[in-house]
Amino acid sequence: MPRRFDLLRLALLVVLPSFGGCFAAVVGGAAVGASAAHDRRDVGTYVDDKRLSLGVHDAFNKDKELALRNDVRIVVYDGVILLAGEVRSDELKARAERLVSGFEGTRRIVNELAVQEPEGFWSRRRDNTISLHVKTALLDLTSIDGFDPTRVNVTTAHRVVYLMGKVTREEDEAVTGIAREVSGVEKVVKVFEYVD
Repeated sequence: MPRRFDLLRLALLVVLPSFGGCFAAVVGGAAVGASAAHDRRDVGTYVDDKRLSLGVHDAFNKDKELALRNDVRIVVYDGVILLAGEVRSDELKARAERLVSGFEGTRRIVNELAVQEPEGFWSRRRDNTISLHVKTALLDLTSIDGFDPTRVNVTTAHRVVYLMGKVTREEDEAVTGIAREVSGVEKVVKVFEYVD
């Protein structure tokens, strides 16, 4: 019996590498399916957004001045590209928008970049903490049947919270109200798409 297991293991070691691409495709497809399961975007749109996000980030990172000397956050949801954070000049703000425009699948660009000196590490850390607190607070939203807080993307830049996702108007009102109550939030900007 132990010899049979050894032969089976040897056979698997020989055969499995030839199926490596298939295995990766199945596992990758399962991961996309699991992530998209709670999302209101269809799987095709979800995949398109991931592809668009990769392309936009790649183009943006090639501009070293923008990528390294400013604080820009890029979020893609349902073909909408959000630019948030800080850049040092109006020219850089316009340049950032030009860099991310023209990609296939883009429906619109929301350029919320503030023209100011980037606030630095501790400010980014505070913003990340605010985002985490908003996401955690959304877990307590149980008054709306079927609400799933993972459908709302929360991004914070210089204490301004940006909310993206496909929501109902009732969900919008509840989510926005919760975000406004989180300590440290100075403003809430809605970049929602409505499903009703």
